[in-house]
Amino acid sequence: MTVLKQRLCPAAPPRRRALSCAAALSCAVAFFCIACSSAPKRPVEIFTIQSMVETQLGLANNAADQANYTQALNLLAQAWRLAVSTDRPALRIRVRLARGNVLFALGRAAEAEKEWYDAQTEANFTGNAVLSAACRVYMARSKLLVDSENQTLAQDTLTQIQNEMAALKSDKLLSALGWTVIGLAQKSLDRPVEAEKSVRNALSIHEDERYLAQAGYDWYLIASIRSTAGNYPGALGALNNALDLDRRAENTFALAMDWQAIGDVFKKMNVIESSNEAYRRSAEIFRSANMDDRAKLVEGKVSSGGIIPFGRSAPAARP
Repeated sequence: MTVLKQRLCPAAPPRRRALSCAAALSCAVAFFCIACSSAPKRPVEIFTIQSMVETQLGLANNAADQANYTQALNLLAQAWRLAVSTDRPALRIRVRLARGNVLFALGRAAEAEKEWYDAQTEANFTGNAVLSAACRVYMARSKLLVDSENQTLAQDTLTQIQNEMAALKSDKLLSALGWTVIGLAQKSLDRPVEAEKSVRNALSIHEDERYLAQAGYDWYLIASIRSTAGNYPGALGALNNALDLDRRAENTFALAMDWQAIGDVFKKMNVIESSNEAYRRSAEIFRSANMDDRAKLVEGKVSSGGIIPFGRSAPAARP
């Protein structure tokens, strides 16, 4: 039988083979040393899940800005699970603050207050003075929005938030939130000049940080302050600024609310044709977002002549 021999690399003589092994070992050691010296240092802290929570918070805030509250709550549920898994107190507090905002917008004030209270308890326990102050600001704002005609409450809120501003100054967005609440309190106290100045402080921060939805709301609030003071042309100018920002932000809900407010201002000026056109445009935008109930409400104002007070929810303050 013929045996076919495989063609192999010739075997090295014993000494050469030993030298070859030694050389290979030396190269391996040298490579290992080089690799170790040139490799980047391992991070002292991992932020992978934290980044995921930040993303979920951003998506939830954007959904809330568009009045997609169910979606916002679902996103916040995911964010909460991730925040708990990292056991980072600041993340847990911020998710609770955001959830409280959404619940308050849904009219579930008691649940919102519990979220803010629990957030403050954790902030106090962990010594986070900034977020503890933020919790108090949110709770004060909610009470003021529910009872805006109560001047005693408005004065107490104004004093409280002015005292909280020192703790908030290290966080630009929370500082802007404080200025907004101060403006709301001053509006309730019939101090339109001071109220607009305070809201403009918030507006300056939002514009600098390019938070379009928040800046749009600031102009909406300025329009409300001017309208309440009887400055209707000024209110329309502010609402046009809000429209510009809300278009840039593609904030459908806010755009519909802007047009509804424009209709209300024109109605106060007794310019009925322009008022009805604004209401119809508002209803069209609401319907485009499948908000038929809101669309019907606005359409009813065309024939009934009723005026609904400015009621656009404040966008999330990105705690």
